[in-house]
Amino acid sequence: MAQRDYYEILGVERTIDAAGLKSAYRKLAMTHHPDRNGGSEESLAKFKEISEAYAVLSDDQKRAAYDRFGHAGVNGGAGGGDPFGRGGGQGFHDINDIFSQVFGDAFGDAFGGRGGRQQQGGPRRGSDLRYDLEITLEQAYKGAEVEISVPTTMTCEVCDGSGAKAGTKPTICSTCGGAGRVRQANGFFQVERTCPRCGGSGEMIADPCNACHGHGQVRKNRQLSLKIPAGVDDGSRIRLSGEGEAGQRGGPRGDLYVFLSVHDHELFERDNLDLLVTVPVPMTVAALGGVVDAPCLVSEACDGKCRATVEVPAGAQTGKTVRIKGKGMPHLNGRQRGDLVVELFVETPTDLTPRQKELLTELAASLGETQTPRNTSFAGKAKRFWADILGGDADNPKETA
Repeated sequence: MAQRDYYEILGVERTIDAAGLKSAYRKLAMTHHPDRNGGSEESLAKFKEISEAYAVLSDDQKRAAYDRFGHAGVNGGAGGGDPFGRGGGQGFHDINDIFSQVFGDAFGDAFGGRGGRQQQGGPRRGSDLRYDLEITLEQAYKGAEVEISVPTTMTCEVCDGSGAKAGTKPTICSTCGGAGRVRQANGFFQVERTCPRCGGSGEMIADPCNACHGHGQVRKNRQLSLKIPAGVDDGSRIRLSGEGEAGQRGGPRGDLYVFLSVHDHELFERDNLDLLVTVPVPMTVAALGGVVDAPCLVSEACDGKCRATVEVPAGAQTGKTVRIKGKGMPHLNGRQRGDLVVELFVETPTDLTPRQKELLTELAASLGETQTPRNTSFAGKAKRFWADILGGDADNPKETA
């Protein structure tokens, strides 16, 4: 027997959009659902027909195949497969799944669909926890093992999590029969909600445990040992599986997520894997060249030493950087290391003696301008600026009144 056109079954035009298609299906599904028609075979057949049509036309790929090849395009010929699993395709396995998807789980459950809520009275996984931990740059550099105290819920040891006093047991809730949920008729529909008597647990405790007051859990600080790997950065996250809140009714524990923040260091700044440090250099060393010591974090890369020798080139200026390979931060997941970047800061001597002032005066007279290239360049730019503003030429700008 020839199959009817899917668009004709739903009573829509071929140009209809997804919203219009869904609206048409909702109306027909409500009208022909077998539960609304006393379970008649005729309504069941009609309901299957409109659900099959909607299953195909609501899927963009299947609809395109149907528009091009007709029923052959979705019945195993051109890749569509039977929407109810008969032709091996990945379609809906139950027409009530379609109904639940369109109308929602509560309505789907009311008509026998499988999209309803999970029974509430069973085991439930505990919640995940977050713990913020501040560490030093040295700990981030070398790695560390620290003890943390995490406030969390734990299964009550007195009642073993049952919530009932020793020697007693919880009883099945007489209202929901242990399901944790009850159904209530609302006109044509049946609406499911949490059992008001047991609060969804499915059990009643007549004589609660004195330690946890019937909750089955107690609040405690839990001591944990945390290993911090070398190379972690500010904002890094460490996950401890099964160290979160205790589960309910025998459910597994949640996870603990430790978020790390690295405290500012008084000497170093971090730039990805590089460590930056500013080192003062005496004026004489900057002029003549020489060496200065720069601090570094102690590790095998530094041969156990906490200082590095920096070669200062003659004529070094403030802001010049010297890069020392392999003495920066370690890579979190590899053997690579960053560099120690040393920025030089040339210091001018203070509290000079008369003789030192005399010597510096002689030095200044002997140097002139040729040996201070930056000052010479600046002076030329300044003269041109004044000439543009005040008039005259660069060598003889006019003076202001």
